[in-house]
Amino acid sequence: MSEGLLLMSGQERERSHVVRQAVDHHLSQQEGAERLGIGVRQFKRLVRAWKRDGAAGLVSRQRGHASHNRLADAVRSRLMALLKEKYADFGPTLAAEKLLELDGITVSRETIRQLQIGARLWKPKRRRVRRVFQTRERRPRFGELIQIDGSPHAWFEGRGPRCTLIVFIDDATSRLMALRFVPSETARAYLETLREYVLTHGRPLAFYSDRHGIFRVNAKEAESGDGKTEFGRVVERLGIASIQASTPQAKGRVERSNQTLQDRLVKEMRLRNISTMEAGNAFSASFIAFWNERFAVPPRDEKPAHRPWTGTAEALDDDLARREERTLSKALTFSAAGTKYCVKTNGPGTALRGAKVTLYHFVGGGMAVHYKDRVLPVTAYGTYPVPDPTEDDKTIDVRMDAIVAAARTDSVRSQPRV
Repeated sequence: MSEGLLLMSGQERERSHVVRQAVDHHLSQQEGAERLGIGVRQFKRLVRAWKRDGAAGLVSRQRGHASHNRLADAVRSRLMALLKEKYADFGPTLAAEKLLELDGITVSRETIRQLQIGARLWKPKRRRVRRVFQTRERRPRFGELIQIDGSPHAWFEGRGPRCTLIVFIDDATSRLMALRFVPSETARAYLETLREYVLTHGRPLAFYSDRHGIFRVNAKEAESGDGKTEFGRVVERLGIASIQASTPQAKGRVERSNQTLQDRLVKEMRLRNISTMEAGNAFSASFIAFWNERFAVPPRDEKPAHRPWTGTAEALDDDLARREERTLSKALTFSAAGTKYCVKTNGPGTALRGAKVTLYHFVGGGMAVHYKDRVLPVTAYGTYPVPDPTEDDKTIDVRMDAIVAAARTDSVRSQPRV
């Protein structure tokens, strides 16, 4: 075998075979060009190269030479330093974006990937066979269906406390509608996020959530009550339907978004040294704008489904408030949440004895006592012990963090002073 054939790639070997058939008049140059998928003029150049140099004439002259697009050594060294020191755990796509945005270096994602592989910063993922789920078609209109979820994660990577991110995302467009860092996934956290959502966007037609106790009464033995959770009552008052998914895969839009947020949002906050929930919530607006510009898609139906909120913020607070009934004693007193209250009246107040009142517990704190069409003034005059609240897998981390912090404080205080 000649040296030219040894140096040939698979494509060049195929070209050599077809060109040799044309030179030996076994097929026309038109047929040879069609077989190789090139123009006739290009095929004629290959024939001339074969006649002049044999098989070696078809070997690329760039073989063994550096590419004209090869990065300069100084640029390559700077890239490697940045990838190791600043973007060590970034994926190729995100690293390429941040190099352009923060460092002014324009480089392709594939170039970054190859550099990361060479430096053992990136390991190509092995493809695995996954269970196939039937993909549900997106809803046609923006605001028809909003998927909601809470994502507990070490969002601040040790710079701040572990917390939960409440995520609202539109099913039709994948637009992020709300992000809110909270200590844990609770009804209050969702209601606080809902308040901002309604004031900003209006009321969607429906929310799509998991089957957590925040959204659904799961106790089989529950025989009393209306069968609704606090969140369920609120969305019903607002005219919003509440739908629970049967599996996590059913609400895959928000689940996949959580995975992307745990990668991109975490790294964005690291670059900005954000380490508190307050700073994270302040940053969320700009991140939402970036996300929607990058990942959102247009709806199939341009007519939006949101219904504007025409009431006041105070009226919305009333609708969001948790409500419970109490019966006033002869002394016009009642108790709630470990506190004793007394209704203040200008007259004797005999008409209020035994009256049923409704307590409005507001999301932002505070309480109002409603009797028919008026709000009664009350004053607190005492307390009584209440049992500790029960915890679940959504709130146990916050409770344990508080216990650990208290234990550390007690340990420091107990150490003898020198």
